[in-house]
Amino acid sequence: MKFIIVGLGNFGASLAQKLTQQGNEVIGIDSSMAKVTALKDKISHTICMNAIDEQTVCDLPLKNTDIVIVCIGEDQGTNVLVSALFKNLGVKRLISRSINALHENILRAIGVDDIVRPEEESAERWTKKLTLKGVVDSFELNKNYSIVEIRTPKAFIGKAIEEIGLRENFNIVILTILNQSEETSFLGKTKTLTHVQGVPDPKIKLSEEDILVVYGSNSDLYRFMK
Repeated sequence: MKFIIVGLGNFGASLAQKLTQQGNEVIGIDSSMAKVTALKDKISHTICMNAIDEQTVCDLPLKNTDIVIVCIGEDQGTNVLVSALFKNLGVKRLISRSINALHENILRAIGVDDIVRPEEESAERWTKKLTLKGVVDSFELNKNYSIVEIRTPKAFIGKAIEEIGLRENFNIVILTILNQSEETSFLGKTKTLTHVQGVPDPKIKLSEEDILVVYGSNSDLYRFMK
């Protein structure tokens, strides 16, 4: 996949490097030459530029980019302006970093597709969400092992857990299965409810709506979900 990451602070730089390590093409952008220089040999491409300049931004390969991620954290105003610019230019998917609840509301009003909260979510967690098919969420136990929520892969729909042989074939374990449903309150607001099935019976057949909670090493999880 092809990414543009705007803002190469701690979170942006870490995310850019992890995405590059997974074989993705990443363009890292920052107005600081020092930050750009520090990453020039660690990610696919680096550019020192002002991302508020529309003409300069238009020269980027936006049509060929799958996801633009605005990671600017020092200046909320710049973050909003840059996010609005990329949104107006019609990028395929736009993800922006939020600093607080008000900032997040503004980004959602602009039409940002997803929100990054670095104080709550790590770069490794977002790398999984962006690059692995069907990942709903993930939790890192340490640098080598994770618990991941993933939608049932198409190849496993209608099959019993014992048929798939996750431990034998992928060295990972299903901890439980989640199902989601929507409930509308008397005020008309809709919220998503998550139901936990408990320890799954090996004979249970998986459905398209199931979310599998699996545990394993990061390398085995990547192999399973690629």
